[in-house]
Amino acid sequence: MSLERPVAPDPYELLPPVPSFTLTSEDVANGEPMPADFAHHSVGGGNLSPQLAWSDHPAETGSFVVTCYDPDAPTGSGFWHWVLVNLPASVTQLPRGAGSETAAGGFSVRNDYGEQGYGGAAPPAGDRPHRYVFAVHAVDVPALDLTPAATPAVVGFNLAFHTLARAVIRPTYQIKE
Repeated sequence: MSLERPVAPDPYELLPPVPSFTLTSEDVANGEPMPADFAHHSVGGGNLSPQLAWSDHPAETGSFVVTCYDPDAPTGSGFWHWVLVNLPASVTQLPRGAGSETAAGGFSVRNDYGEQGYGGAAPPAGDRPHRYVFAVHAVDVPALDLTPAATPAVVGFNLAFHTLARAVIRPTYQIKE
């Protein structure tokens, strides 16, 4: 069953532009299908967050926020898979599987599965490939004034006022019928 609908815009195309920096991964690649290790348990995946590393961020970075968002989810509002807040500025990489509730000195808010931490890809079977937008936001303060009870939307609102630069990688995932 193919869900015929227009391709959603990349969420960061809708926000004021900010400078970019370098984001790499040993596990996922821009525009390439993700291995099942990074898909959700509900679709037989390993539910591991991919390894991510970043560099060349602004010198005045106070902290980082890492997010993963699926703009192609058939929800009208996309689907937040991971929102990791208040990583210290000294953290410039996360190993594979670091998507627990707390990681590297930061904390996760609830994803759209209703869980804290990383929740892997799980697009509807037969749907087109979904984009998973992994973003690292360089933030101008040591910590956003948020708690783990914040929603991804509230984190995004705060990021609109505190993001110095953003690095993005966009792998895909699809479940064939």
